Amino acid sequence: MYRNEEDLQSEDWPGLIDTHCHLDLEPLYSRLAEVVSGAHLAGVTQFVVPGVHPDGWERMAAIAARHADIFPAFGIHPMHAATAVNGNLSQLAVHASSGVAIGEIGLDPAYAVSLERQESAFREQLRLALELGLPVLVHCRQAFQRTLRILQEEHAEQVGGIMHAFSGSCEMAREFIRLGFAISISGMVTRETAVRPLRIVRELPLEHLVLETDAPDMTPQRYRGQSNQPGYMVETLHAVARLKGVEPLVVAQSSHAASRKILGRMKVS
Repeated sequence: MYRNEEDLQSEDWPGLIDTHCHLDLEPLYSRLAEVVSGAHLAGVTQFVVPGVHPDGWERMAAIAARHADIFPAFGIHPMHAATAVNGNLSQLAVHASSGVAIGEIGLDPAYAVSLERQESAFREQLRLALELGLPVLVHCRQAFQRTLRILQEEHAEQVGGIMHAFSGSCEMAREFIRLGFAISISGMVTRETAVRPLRIVRELPLEHLVLETDAPDMTPQRYRGQSNQPGYMVETLHAVARLKGVEPLVVAQSSHAASRKILGRMKVS
């Protein structure tokens, strides 16, 4: 779980940023101090917590107020798109002013909510992001062309963002990169059955890749059967380094720089 000893001693270690982890959800929330401490030992020093449902925004704000290294990104997940009504959208605007991004938002036909309702919620939140000058954290599964079209129509290139746990093709990834989006690599890249994540890492420039855990989900292969946590992101770091043929420190520095470029409101750690 921990960095190489040489990295621990390196003054060049930038501190990893987990660009997507649900620290407000169980089983992480009740063990938050332990989870954050373990992540720090692994070299993960900052955490972006995306919103899922309006009911969770107050807890996210409270966590961020208590922890200087935790940054909220308020938003409504596509599976809860039906909650994107006027009252909640007004509250989102209030909360989002203290966040580092709007998210996680997007499209996913796997959920019972219609794609039309998801699209409406997606567009509303994109417009808020542009109004506030915030990047967006985009959840997209099996709807890449439609997601790309919406981002283009809503001028998302003005704020950019991160394609969360990207599962599309290299060709689609390049289209999102042209819009100013980073491509996020999750623990799926460590899975024995992984195909597309490996191709994404091999073929895309390192400067456009960021790292995430999506904790407590998407646990790396080594910890399958356990709840994921930010400290396990070092497994993803080493997998990316192997695929790129570079030292883990190079990947850590590149991911840190790309994350900070997108998430401009984050304080320097």
